[in-house]
Amino acid sequence: MNSKRMVGIAMLAAIVAVLQTAATFFPMKPNISLTLIPIVIGAAVYGKKCGALLGLVFGIVTLLDPTAAGFMALNPVATVVMLLLKGTAAGWVSGLVFELLSKNGKNIYFAGISAAVICPIVNTAIFCLGMLTVFNDTLNQMANGANLVYFMIFGLVGINFLIELGLNLILSPAIIRIITAGKKGV
Repeated sequence: MNSKRMVGIAMLAAIVAVLQTAATFFPMKPNISLTLIPIVIGAAVYGKKCGALLGLVFGIVTLLDPTAAGFMALNPVATVVMLLLKGTAAGWVSGLVFELLSKNGKNIYFAGISAAVICPIVNTAIFCLGMLTVFNDTLNQMANGANLVYFMIFGLVGINFLIELGLNLILSPAIIRIITAGKKGV
């Protein structure tokens, strides 16, 4: 691995850590993560392994979130696995989608937009799956008798997911410009 690539990946990892730390210690309502954007950029510029690494960094920092502490008390192993898996998978799948759709340097725009869209989908889907399987009792308590699917979509993750997806879509042109510049410099 050349030094330019290592520095680029390290800078993106630092951005991921700073953005997620800021989201953890200066929470907004709804809880929006801007962290997925540098993950998509890294996955597209440096490949799916880099996307997975940046997603892992995201997951590690997420473990510091006070919300994670509540889940750690219930099931620490499942919490760690879920938080690390969702970020890692989101980064890896984003890189895979970009790689598959941008073969031979074509379709960079479509590949970049698709990678930006798939990242929050995978991240949210794995979180929901973890909640439905491992933390089902907690989820039922949180839903307070409401339909679980309805609660998850409209109460737990829906607004956050839509905002994260919307931000990724709105920022896609900028993301693609960064990807294009990064691909030239790699």
